[in-house]
Amino acid sequence: MAEAHIEKKFKLKHLPSLFANAFKAWNDDDPWRLSAVVAYYAVLSLPGLIVILINVVGSIWGPEIVQGHLTDEISTVLGQDAADTIKVMITETLNTEKNIISTLIGIASIIFGATGVFYQLQISLNKIWKIEDSGKFSFKRLLTDRARSFAFILVIGFLLLISFMVTAILGALNTYIKEMFPNIVLYVAYLLDLILSVSVVTTLFALMFKYMPDTQIRWKTVWIGAFITAILFTLGKYLLGLYFGTANPGSTYGAAGTIVLILLWVSYSCLIFFYGAAFTRVFSLRYGHDSHTLSEILTDIRNEDGLPNNQSV
Repeated sequence: MAEAHIEKKFKLKHLPSLFANAFKAWNDDDPWRLSAVVAYYAVLSLPGLIVILINVVGSIWGPEIVQGHLTDEISTVLGQDAADTIKVMITETLNTEKNIISTLIGIASIIFGATGVFYQLQISLNKIWKIEDSGKFSFKRLLTDRARSFAFILVIGFLLLISFMVTAILGALNTYIKEMFPNIVLYVAYLLDLILSVSVVTTLFALMFKYMPDTQIRWKTVWIGAFITAILFTLGKYLLGLYFGTANPGSTYGAAGTIVLILLWVSYSCLIFFYGAAFTRVFSLRYGHDSHTLSEILTDIRNEDGLPNNQSV
């Protein structure tokens, strides 16, 4: 039997086996069920999440501008009908007049609802990283997890703000490039937009991989996994846009079509996200980047090679 070992250095020739092992680990974690659960909570969280983002980023950039950007993004992914439906939902939520008590209850409900999807993502990442839940209810832990989830909403708002600022700068650069090099402006604009998109998504995924699971992961592992996930996510976003634009899967469900589209988009996106998380864990196990869970690394390697747990590797 081959001796188990931890690779010392990553090489490009390792990629095929890394992707294959990540797929096996991903499939073993029942990603379809995990994605379905997150998608369900995403539908419930969406109004509160968008309202918080509009208020946080809108305090600097302007609520109308932020809402317009979000609507454009939703339209690109889910289609104009879905974007219009969500826009009406947001408008109704923002314009509802309430007394002070109702307002406070509403704010608490929005925050609790908006954090639900991130809380479920944390549970899913813990499952992927094989972190067992103690099973004991702790009110303090509940508040801590919800606070962490709310922090990620603020992080998204910050990244969204940065994205808007960079987009404005790129728009000015595109005008200059168009005057100097009119024949290549479209290619340059597309390339810059792609770099911006991948950079923002990579940063978000890195923060999620680092701080969401209840374990310590080295930044080197986190950034590699986040970048791979961002590339797959960007490609998946493009393919999903083509699929929704041509097949229009929500049309069969009539008035509920928007909900179905959200469920499908979040489910498919989570499948990619969870694969990226599985890749990150496989990478960490293979190269020993996580010194805090070295015993777990050795145990997993022994189990995969069929070695007893007391045998040296």
